[in-house]
Amino acid sequence: MVSSLNHPPAVFGRTPVLLCMVLFSLSQICSAQGLFDFERPPIDYHQTIANNSITQLQSQLDQGKTTLKYSDQHGYLPGLMKLLEVSPTTQALVYSKSSLQLRRINPTTPRALYFNDEVYLGWVQGGEVVEIIATDPQLGSVFYTLSQRPIDSPKFIQDKGQCLQCHAARRTQNVPGPVVRSLFTSHNGQPVFNFGTYVSDHTSPFSQRWGGYYVTGTHGNMRHMGNILVDANQGRSAVDYDDGANVTDLSKLVNTKPYLTNESDIVALMVLEHQTQMQNLITFAHYEEVRGREYDKSMNAALDRDPKFQSEFTKRRTTRSIDTLVRYLLFADEFQLTAHVKGTSAFTETFSKRGPRDNHDRSLYQLDLQTRLFRYPLSYMIYSSSFKQLPPSTLQRIAQKLQQLLTADVNEKGLEHLTPKIKIALLDILKQTHPQLVKYW
Repeated sequence: MVSSLNHPPAVFGRTPVLLCMVLFSLSQICSAQGLFDFERPPIDYHQTIANNSITQLQSQLDQGKTTLKYSDQHGYLPGLMKLLEVSPTTQALVYSKSSLQLRRINPTTPRALYFNDEVYLGWVQGGEVVEIIATDPQLGSVFYTLSQRPIDSPKFIQDKGQCLQCHAARRTQNVPGPVVRSLFTSHNGQPVFNFGTYVSDHTSPFSQRWGGYYVTGTHGNMRHMGNILVDANQGRSAVDYDDGANVTDLSKLVNTKPYLTNESDIVALMVLEHQTQMQNLITFAHYEEVRGREYDKSMNAALDRDPKFQSEFTKRRTTRSIDTLVRYLLFADEFQLTAHVKGTSAFTETFSKRGPRDNHDRSLYQLDLQTRLFRYPLSYMIYSSSFKQLPPSTLQRIAQKLQQLLTADVNEKGLEHLTPKIKIALLDILKQTHPQLVKYW
């Protein structure tokens, strides 16, 4: 458990955070005693003032520049989604008891998740709070709750460290961040851990995805773990994956009337899986640059070296994080779809229309869903605030690594999908839509 000593007060209040958001799964509790590395300088996670979409919204509320509307059925959720520009089409319904509000969660009352590029929201029927993860360019992910009791001046309460017990582990690249877990789940919503658990991203086999989630959409002869309740006494071999396949209507599985939509769209889930680990790798690259800079500063002073000297240790450390990030940006080792995937909501259409486009009307937000997730396999998260605010030296090395891979005659292992035609398209899109990166070419 993380030590509770010496945690500073939350940014927006001193009310204890009783319900930490375990956004997508019950992740491994940190076994180390004391503070996480990033809770100490130079990251100093709790002492550094956050600056993200939630802190900015709180400032607007405090100054009377905007108001947060309250709904009798959903509390502050719809109003919050409107202000943060989070679409209801991103809804994902999770029925595994993998949140600290677990008493209210089961297959008949699943938890609802919503997201955009910068924020993740969690809502539970009858829950005391809306659960929030905000992406912060300096800190990574910052965790908040918003009380569902109607008051004149709503306050977002920043977590003091409880959420890090699950949201800062190997599964999140050892940084504070979101994670999508896939868990075999029993009829009462309890995960059956001895059946196996998985972390989901774009490399995950289809057969290992969405355990504990309702999933709406068609996917041909591919099978996944969603929409299935297992019997722990019968063993994993008794699981019938056909039961959860190609579900387009949840009405026979769960009452969706209490929720904002009737769907838990398969395409939105696929995008979510990619985005969560992409965000964590961006955070990790930022952390490694800051740590390396601090290490060199101390060693250079101790050894009377040039203050700008960069050690081989720091070079190796930051190079590893950048190489890993760039490969993930380019969808290295992506699971190849063997059937067309089609969602049930408007998510595919609205998401594909987003983003800056080049003069051929091409965008990194355009979905493929035939053999892979995106038509142009380079993550749209390069447009996110956390990516754009990476240290200049990190951005320069990312840009140069991207250029190297996109102009290479022979692809690295795992990047075989980058055909000459795709490489040319990606280079064109970057040149026309991301001047911050291409200035380093």
